[in-house]
Amino acid sequence: MDEKERFEYFGWVYHLGVNSIRHQYCHLRFLFIRGKYVAMYKRDPHHSPSIQPIRKGAVGPTLMVEEIGRRKVNNGDLYVLRFYNRLDETKKGEIACATAGEAQGWIEAFDQAKQQAEYELSRGGCARDKLNIEAEINLEGHRPRVRRYAHELKRLIRIGQGPETLLRQSSKFADGFEGGSGDAFDAHQWKCVLTMGGIRIFEDVSDCKNGKGVLAKSVGVIDATADTVFEVLLNTERQKRQEWHSKQDFVFSRQWFRGQDGTYSIRIFEDVSDCKNGKGVLAKSVGVIDATADTVFEVLLNTERQKRQEWDMLMCDLELVDSYDGHYDVVYGTYDPKYLSWWHSKQDFVFSRQWFRGQDGTYTILQFPALHKKKPKRSGYQRAKVNPSTWEIRNLNTPVASNSPKCLVTHTLEIHSASWHQWKNNKRSKFERSIPYALLCQVAGLKEYIAANPALHQEYATTVVDSKISDGSTSSYEYEDEMEDEFYDAIAGESSSSDEESDDNLKLDKGPRVKLKNVSWAITTLALKRTAEPDLSEELDPHITPMTIRPRNFHGSLRRGKDDNDTDCWASPSGKGFMIRGKNYLTDTSKVVGGDPLLQLIAVDWFAVNKSVDGIALHPKCLVQSEVGKKLPFILVINLQVPAKPNYSLVLYYAADRPINKDSLLSKFVDGSDVFRDSRFKLIPSIVEGYWMVKRAVGTKACLLGKAVTCKYFRQDNFLEIDVDIGSSSVARGIIGLVLGYVTSLIIDLAILIEAREEAELPEYILGTVRLNHLKIESAVPLEV
Repeated sequence: MDEKERFEYFGWVYHLGVNSIRHQYCHLRFLFIRGKYVAMYKRDPHHSPSIQPIRKGAVGPTLMVEEIGRRKVNNGDLYVLRFYNRLDETKKGEIACATAGEAQGWIEAFDQAKQQAEYELSRGGCARDKLNIEAEINLEGHRPRVRRYAHELKRLIRIGQGPETLLRQSSKFADGFEGGSGDAFDAHQWKCVLTMGGIRIFEDVSDCKNGKGVLAKSVGVIDATADTVFEVLLNTERQKRQEWHSKQDFVFSRQWFRGQDGTYSIRIFEDVSDCKNGKGVLAKSVGVIDATADTVFEVLLNTERQKRQEWDMLMCDLELVDSYDGHYDVVYGTYDPKYLSWWHSKQDFVFSRQWFRGQDGTYTILQFPALHKKKPKRSGYQRAKVNPSTWEIRNLNTPVASNSPKCLVTHTLEIHSASWHQWKNNKRSKFERSIPYALLCQVAGLKEYIAANPALHQEYATTVVDSKISDGSTSSYEYEDEMEDEFYDAIAGESSSSDEESDDNLKLDKGPRVKLKNVSWAITTLALKRTAEPDLSEELDPHITPMTIRPRNFHGSLRRGKDDNDTDCWASPSGKGFMIRGKNYLTDTSKVVGGDPLLQLIAVDWFAVNKSVDGIALHPKCLVQSEVGKKLPFILVINLQVPAKPNYSLVLYYAADRPINKDSLLSKFVDGSDVFRDSRFKLIPSIVEGYWMVKRAVGTKACLLGKAVTCKYFRQDNFLEIDVDIGSSSVARGIIGLVLGYVTSLIIDLAILIEAREEAELPEYILGTVRLNHLKIESAVPLEV
């Protein structure tokens, strides 16, 4: 980065802590990041140029930021970020933001500051700069005021989930509205069965059986040109057609002509099949809402009765029973039967909500029926079972000139097949007075409620003010030479001694939002049909003859599967089930189907351990320490540390048949810095087979693991080990807990790769894959450490 182009990010946050008399406080503060330097003010320095920061310091490589989640603060819900030093976690503190999206922005901004510090380190720097970095680690210092602040400040930020840069292009696909949002293929086939109030309701027909055919006809007025409607109507692609057409088409002949007045006439003969599932039915309602995903998420989680009864016909009388980890709560609700006349008594229900925000800004909410000791069955009420369901709230790309944000809201739920098919065949059935119907109508209610209440956009608007690249006139930062301490163990100004005891009332400034580039539907469709064919000859040394790797010579505690029907085993699938960045990704954001992995999966260990184990490759029982392992040119060891009772380690061993080329991207990753590795180490998950709620929780989006959880890297001899601490993130802990509950019924595919960001690195390639087939928890082998 040029010295004249320093990253800036600034805005209002809530500073949380404990004052000198042990009282907790929550103060509104203006936080300013420029380059690797951070300052905190009581007022906006743009409006008060003479104001001095109450805290200031530098972001160093050891700064960590953890997303704590949603917390009740002063009768309001805030999203908390915790700062701590990786070398001394007793030095920590907290800030809070009004929305999860705003918190994500700060995570990404601090990550950018860390990269700036890493960049300056990589240029060599002077001896004085290196001494300053060493001084950052010694947070106690020799100044009494700093010592007192470091002692009293009990919390402050990382387990960031954000991408490497704050201002990045969106890599989201626009394959229709619902498709293409992941980097692995989804087996669901969604068919529209009802539209109401602009909301489409879908049914999953992926495992359907054909019944009798019917003929159907409908007439309507559409806000589009005749040319557009004609092209959409003649499109025979099944996935897109099911998003708007209620039945499957089998066309024997089609005749069409265009009149002189521009009118199209089409004659179609069709046989329409009806679909029936053997068990439950998955249905979903989908709608586009004119608001940000942050706004919709906050409205959806709000349990305030007066607001909720304006859009929710079922869950308008809710009570928060309990909350855990900032990403999980339990809710109790009641319902008056007069709105659903066939109910004979008052109803109540208990359900749990688990939510998380993806690296692309998409919210996922999982809702399960639940039991809670605080809410036993109530006299006079019939306990109803709320259908298992998920919410997905995803921002849509809008034109740069548009000031109207939009998001796609999808509510998916599981419905008993008998009532669903009865309703489809007989619209006068009781389904329209049932809980599933009321749940499906929630999307329509949200859409109308938000449209009728524009003040919601301001109520849940982000308090982040701005981000930009500063010019050379201010890039040196007015107090850059003074900053020798980490930000949260900062040098206090004259007013800081009373910072915990006093505060000023400040209004939140609203700043411009970043607009993401729109993605061409035509380009996306073309990309899905291409396969990535990167030239991998230069990643490994082309001058060395490849050695023959015989899988039978390598053994792990988890056995290799014999065939696709084998269980409690592993396999190595091809990369065709994953979407990765194509050659032209930097210009058109197109992704392509993955190819064969560069490295060969030779063994998998499934260990049970008392506590998380780092450096597992050095264990005497590890494959890397065997004679055959020492002869391999290079081994990549992925140690996935699974939090549970006991803990588990899933260890993957990938081998190269030649040494790594010194000039390759793989070499930069293997021998690079931890900051570079964190910014590039990527994993794509896919639940190939299993419970649909688990599929929704895991998703199919690529994840930068170094940004989502804590990763440690250990390079020695002929191997690189990556220890992935899944338990370091409350979100990841929640997801892995759900997966472990269903793991024996799951087929899980994972792809590991290094994210390509420069033209010379494209197209991406897959380092390795693994398939876990119906893994059994009890098959884990105890490992003594």
